[in-house]
Amino acid sequence: MLRKLLLLIGLLLVLPVIAQAQDGTPSDSTPQGESAVESRYAGRSDLPAPEFPTGLDWINVPAPLTIESLRGKIVILDFWTYGCINCIHMIPTLQRLEDKYGSALLVIGVHSAKFANEGETQNIRQIVQRYGLAHPVINDSDFRVWQTYGVNAWPTFVVVDPRGNVLAMQAGEIPFEAFDRLLNGMIDYFDSTGELIRDPLDLTLEGANQPAGLLAFPGKVLADEAGGRLFIADSNHNRIIVANLDTYEVTDVIGGGAAGLSDGAFDAAAFDKPQGLALRDNMLYVADMENHAIRAVDLDARTVTTVAGTGSQLYGRAVPATITPALETDLSSPWDVAFGDADTLYVAMAGTHQIWALHVSEGLIEPLIGDGSEGLINDQFETSALAQPSGLYYLDGVLYFADSESSTIRAADTNTRELHVVAGTPDNNLFDFGDVDGAVGVSRLQHPLGITGGANGILYVADTYNSRIKAINPATNVITTIAGAGEGGGFHDGRGSDAEVDEPGGVSAAGNRLFIADTNNGAIRVLDLATQEMSTILFPNPEMLQISDQTTVIGGNSAQDETITLPQQTVAPGESAIAVRILLPNGYKINPDAPSRSEWNNSGDAIDIPEAERAQGFAAAEFSLPVTLTEGSDTLYGVVTTYYCEAVRETLCFIDEVNVEVPITVSAAASTTEIRVERTITPPQVDVGGF
Repeated sequence: MLRKLLLLIGLLLVLPVIAQAQDGTPSDSTPQGESAVESRYAGRSDLPAPEFPTGLDWINVPAPLTIESLRGKIVILDFWTYGCINCIHMIPTLQRLEDKYGSALLVIGVHSAKFANEGETQNIRQIVQRYGLAHPVINDSDFRVWQTYGVNAWPTFVVVDPRGNVLAMQAGEIPFEAFDRLLNGMIDYFDSTGELIRDPLDLTLEGANQPAGLLAFPGKVLADEAGGRLFIADSNHNRIIVANLDTYEVTDVIGGGAAGLSDGAFDAAAFDKPQGLALRDNMLYVADMENHAIRAVDLDARTVTTVAGTGSQLYGRAVPATITPALETDLSSPWDVAFGDADTLYVAMAGTHQIWALHVSEGLIEPLIGDGSEGLINDQFETSALAQPSGLYYLDGVLYFADSESSTIRAADTNTRELHVVAGTPDNNLFDFGDVDGAVGVSRLQHPLGITGGANGILYVADTYNSRIKAINPATNVITTIAGAGEGGGFHDGRGSDAEVDEPGGVSAAGNRLFIADTNNGAIRVLDLATQEMSTILFPNPEMLQISDQTTVIGGNSAQDETITLPQQTVAPGESAIAVRILLPNGYKINPDAPSRSEWNNSGDAIDIPEAERAQGFAAAEFSLPVTLTEGSDTLYGVVTTYYCEAVRETLCFIDEVNVEVPITVSAAASTTEIRVERTITPPQVDVGGF
C-alpha cells in the first residue's frame, strides 16, 4: 500500500515540482504564490514516513536517529551506493542545499549497496571521508530501509516534511534549482505554522580528529619511464604530484590544494578531484573529474590550461559522432584519459557511460563509443552500451577500458569499430560480479577502475572492489590475481596475496615495476613484476607536500636515515615474537592515516621470520611479529618508518625512518622469550611560519 501511495504522490506532486528528465530539463509547471504553497503542503498527514529499522550501522552521528525524533525538520533521504556515478553527481547538489538551508534541513544518506564490497561499514566510513559527507549515513546493506520506502533505483530521493510525513519521492539526478524551489516553499509554509525547528543536530564526523596524511585518496598514477618521472593524482588534495621515478623525491606539486577551476601557474591553478593522466610532448593531460573538464599541464612553462569542458555537468545522453568545440561542450565526470594514434585523446566519460575523443590540435571533441545508455552491449561504436568506463589503456589500435559498473574489462578495436569483453562476463548483466580468475566468461571482477599494459604485453588491472591487482594475457583472455588479499582490503607489503591493497584505483607500468594508486590506503605502492614483491613509496622530502591552507605541516624525516645498534640480547629458543615499541614524546601520537611500516631481515639461521611477516604496516605504537628461534647467533636487521603527529592541535606531522641492528644469541639457558626493539623518537625543530 505504501508503495502505491508513494507512486501516486510521485505522479501528482514530485513531477510538477522537482521533476527532471534525463536530458536535464526541469519542469516549468511549478506553482507560484502563497496559495499554491499552502495547498501543496497542508493536509498531508495520511502518509507518515516509515520508521528506520533498528540494528543498522549509522555513520557521522553518535547514535541512531528516528523519524519521530526528527519532527520539526525537513529531511531528504538520499538512497545511494558509492560506486554509482549518478549518486556521485548528486553529492555537490546536496552539499549546496545543506550550505543554504543549514539546520532547517537534514540530509540522511541511506547507503544501499550494489556491490558486496560497498556493503561493508568500514568501507562506507572511508567513502564518507573521501566524498566529504557531513550528514548522517545509514548502512542499509540488507535493503531494509530501501524496501520499506519502495525504492527501486539509485539514486532515489524521499522528502519528509516536519510533521514526519512523506511529501515527495523521485529517482534520478535532480538539479539544485528544482530542489531549491521545493525547499523554499516548504520552509515558507512550515515557518508560518511554527512547526519548523532549526536546532542543529549533534554530529560526530568520520575522520574529524585524524590528522591529514601525505596523500588523500590518490585515484590514478602515471609512470613516465622515458622521462624518469612519476605523476600522482592526489585526488582529495586536488593536485598533481611529480616525483622522481627512482628516488621518489617530490620535484613538483601542481595545484594549490583547494578545490576549484582556475588556470594559471602551478601554485595558482586549481583542480577538483583529478583522476586520469596522459602524457605527450611534455604536456600532461588531466581528467579533472568534479570540474567536468580536461586540463593540460605544460611541464616546461609550468602552467595549467583548460582544453575541454565548461565546468558545468552535461545531463543526459550525448549523441555519438556529434563533433563540437571542446571548450564550449559540457562534460560529465571524465575519469581517465589515454592517447591513441595521432593527436586523439580518449576520455572515459563515466557520467554519460561513453568514451569520447578529444582532437587536441583542432580543439574539437565528440562522443565516440557508446550510445549513452548504461549497459553491457558489444556492437559497433555508436550502438554499444557501456557502464561507467573509468580506466583506459591504448595499444596498437585497441583501446582497452575498465567498464566499472559492468565489472568487465572491454576492448574497442579502432579499425573495425567493434567491442568485445576480455575479462568478466560478456552477458548484459550489470549485477554479475565476483572474484574469479580464469578465461573470459568464467572470470569475474568487482568494479575495476584501472588498467594499463606492461612491456611484456600483459595487461594489468586494478580490480578495485576486490582489492586485488590482476593480470590479463590478451592472447588468451585469461585473468589471474598477482597481488592483494581480496575483498575488504588491507595494508601490507609482501608477495602475492600477502601484499594487501585497499580499493586501488589506478595502475601504471615502467619496466619491471607496476605503480599502484592504493586509494583507500592513501599511498602509492610498487609491485616488482619479476619477484611479485610489493613495497610502499616513502617520499624522502615530504615537506614538499605541505598544503598551505591546511593545518597539517609535514615536518620531514626526524631520523635522517639514522642507524642504531641495540644491545645484544639473549633469548630462549622456540616460537617467539619480535616486540616493537615506539616511544613518542608527550603530546604526540602515531598518525593512523599514514603508511607507517617495518621491514625485517636477519643474517644467520637462528631467527626464522615468516616471509609474509617480514614487511608490515602498523598504526599503533606497540606491535609484534611472530618468529621461530633456534639455538645459535644471529643479527636482526630492521627498517622502521613511523609517521607521527601532534596529538592535540595536529598541526605538525613527521616521519621517523631508522635502521635497526640487534645482535641476538639464542640459548636454552635464557629466560626471556621475546626479542625487544624500542625506538625513542625526538621530533626535529621545524620552522612552521604562520602555523
